[in-house]
Amino acid sequence: MSFDVDIDFADREQVLKVVKHSAAMQRDGSKERKHNTGVYFHHVPTNPFTGLCTLDYKQAEDAGWFKIDLLNVGIYSNFASNEQIDDLLDKEPVWELLEHREVIKQLFHIHNHSDTVIRMKPRSIEQLAMVLAIIRPGKKHLIGRSWSEIEQEVWTKTEDVYSFKKSHAIGYAAAIALQLNQLVYGVDRSKS
Repeated sequence: MSFDVDIDFADREQVLKVVKHSAAMQRDGSKERKHNTGVYFHHVPTNPFTGLCTLDYKQAEDAGWFKIDLLNVGIYSNFASNEQIDDLLDKEPVWELLEHREVIKQLFHIHNHSDTVIRMKPRSIEQLAMVLAIIRPGKKHLIGRSWSEIEQEVWTKTEDVYSFKKSHAIGYAAAIALQLNQLVYGVDRSKS
């Protein structure tokens, strides 16, 4: 069974400064490098010179260890508190804004996909999550299909090409909805 947890932070380095961890390692051919986001919060074999896990993250998973990805999502730094985020997430976004290139260009993850977003016209977080999935190589063939057709296939795992997991897509769609509401309602970072 695969274990995949992503946690979003405005600044992941603030967390890593105070929590004991080992960085995951990724092997590209014969080269070893630090995984972009993955860390272990439990004991794993670690190279004392590099601080990296001695096993590639895929090998480590096969051995029973699990990596957690701590992701920098800079949009969260626009808010003074979780309450501000919660307040904006409680509001229904003006989905029609996703029919305007100048708006889409300001949004996380979809800024380079305005043609697809405008064509698909998402009207919910779930539909926006499906858009996030179909702009990935493994699901591009679904662009332009009906929502019911997309829903039937979009979350089916593809082995050979990159695709998006539903849980990740929903999280990022919610972040985009947050950005849409920030554009409409504004936010005062000094208030908490």
